[in-house]
Amino acid sequence: MGNEKKNTSKAAAKAAKKQKAEAKISKKEKKKIKKTTDAPPEDEDLEAILDKMNREWEDAHKVTEELVEGPPSRRANATLTPCPSGNYLWCIGGEFFSDDGKAYFYNDVYRYNPDKDEWRKFVSPTCPGPRSAHAVVTSAAGGGKLFLFGGEFSSLYQNTFHHYRDFWSFDISTHSWDRLDTKIRPSARSGHRMAMWKHYIVLFGGFYDPGHRTQYLNDTWVFDTQEYKWRQIEFKDMDRKPSARSGFSFLSTPEGIVLHGGYCKEYIKGKRPIGVMLDDTWFLRMSLETSQSPSSSTVSSDPLSLKWERRKKPSFAPHIRSGCTMALWSVKGMGVLFGGVTDDDRDEESLESVFWNDLYGYQLVGNGRWQSMTLKKLKKAGKGGKRKAAAVQQGESDEDDDGIKTQEVKNTKDLDVDPDDPILTTPIPRYNAMLTVLRNTLYIYGGIFERGSREYTLDDFYSIQLDKLERYTCLKHSGIVIPAEGDESSSDEDDDGVESDEDGDSDNETRVEEDDEGLNLKKLDDSHDDEEADEPVDVRHEVRAQATAFMGVSRDTARSAEDVISTPEPGETLALFYARSREYWTQKAHGVSDNRGKQLRRDGFSFAEERYAEYKPILEEVEKILAEAGLDEDEMRAGAAQTGGGGGIASSRNRR
Repeated sequence: MGNEKKNTSKAAAKAAKKQKAEAKISKKEKKKIKKTTDAPPEDEDLEAILDKMNREWEDAHKVTEELVEGPPSRRANATLTPCPSGNYLWCIGGEFFSDDGKAYFYNDVYRYNPDKDEWRKFVSPTCPGPRSAHAVVTSAAGGGKLFLFGGEFSSLYQNTFHHYRDFWSFDISTHSWDRLDTKIRPSARSGHRMAMWKHYIVLFGGFYDPGHRTQYLNDTWVFDTQEYKWRQIEFKDMDRKPSARSGFSFLSTPEGIVLHGGYCKEYIKGKRPIGVMLDDTWFLRMSLETSQSPSSSTVSSDPLSLKWERRKKPSFAPHIRSGCTMALWSVKGMGVLFGGVTDDDRDEESLESVFWNDLYGYQLVGNGRWQSMTLKKLKKAGKGGKRKAAAVQQGESDEDDDGIKTQEVKNTKDLDVDPDDPILTTPIPRYNAMLTVLRNTLYIYGGIFERGSREYTLDDFYSIQLDKLERYTCLKHSGIVIPAEGDESSSDEDDDGVESDEDGDSDNETRVEEDDEGLNLKKLDDSHDDEEADEPVDVRHEVRAQATAFMGVSRDTARSAEDVISTPEPGETLALFYARSREYWTQKAHGVSDNRGKQLRRDGFSFAEERYAEYKPILEEVEKILAEAGLDEDEMRAGAAQTGGGGGIASSRNRR
């Protein structure tokens, strides 16, 4: 009996041992299968992965080519660039602002063939985003490339704004884009310029606008197309260099790069920003040194040497202007300038502008020299025709007032002008035109023309043989209708909501409300000074009492921020008041109106104007009290400026 139990326990132990061994073997088999499943693919699998990656890259870079009718749509601040490896022009990006305040930005790529007068459009899934005010430079290496940096973009109603700092390369042979990401690169900006010198891309200046104040730049960057690296050029404090600016000319020469002109804004605390046109000329002397110079501004491992030199202003030069970047005529070593705008922005209430359609050349070598590039006159033309041609070319003020209006005005004003006179082929004045020279031909596309408060983005396309200067050839007529000057004021009132009538109605409504309340305060009116003496004594005493009370309230440090920003101060003009409170009134208008863009700003200005008119009599009385106390007008304005911010009256964004 005992033996049987012993044998049974042995058998059970043996069975358990066998079961354990089987489980162990099963576990090993499972591990083996798992290892086989997770093993890296064989060579043929790697090839499949690479093939998949190549297909994905090709899909992302697949280019669609399309033959289109005529030049690109209406736009400004695009780039028009001569092809480095063929007889073509490349047009990239741009912007268009419609009459209803909408902003449209483009990222399309167009190629123009002048031999066939043919435009083609290239579309690729991999490409830069929509933008304007970017910079493009070309290189003939590797079959030809276009390099693009920066630019700007905004939402449809300009509620959000963005500056780019991306860098792209466009391969001309494959028509495909590649983004060049580097750890070190220039900051985000627009309105900058780039130029190619040997295998270096040089970038200078531009602006950055975060929304409250435009920051202009004067930094210098260099990109090595062989090493694909950016670096900023650091100059010594004592070294001379150009001031911060945007929208300037930047042209390459064998010895370096010429910089001319540009635009910036002058910010003075307590005053509105003032646009400044620049007409200085600088030369960035560049050389590749075999040994390191102790006075050089380069890194010790880099043989590239750069130095800024300011050129003397020549005795003859075009009238100072902005919006006229020169194009490089490399065959002659010359920069070519066309058009532009001259602004008189010193008055607080208005911006007077003169638009140009003259043509100049600037010799880049030596100390630089300007020359007027006038069209050759017909021998049969009479004296009147010659005088007319000279006036248009040289931009004499008497002729400009009439000659810059429209093509029709220019063609019919002088009945003695020969209809075959080549001067009549000159494009109408404009600024920010897209300009480029291919071989010996200058091409002019689009630009902006203004009449009154309206901007007209043009879409005409011209060319002229620079080595002959016989006449302009219109390759595409503009479909933009610009009314005569007499019609513009009335059309502005009709199209823009009869702004002056609206202001008058609002004043009348305010007067009625005030009469109901028994205030009897005079509004901003031309007859105010004449009627002031006829005011009853009790009314003048009431105004004096309100002015005294206002002075006490204005000094109260417990005033809310809204009250401070929405109330004009003594010595503050309507322009200054609106400049510091523009955002407040725009937001107020946004809350009660469906308008956007320019019309929304107009609504905001109307609110500010009503508020200013409401306080005008009190402010005038306060100014009298302060004058009696010995304060002059400048001191009053200085005191008013200290209460507000440093904003500015909204001017054309294209002036930046």
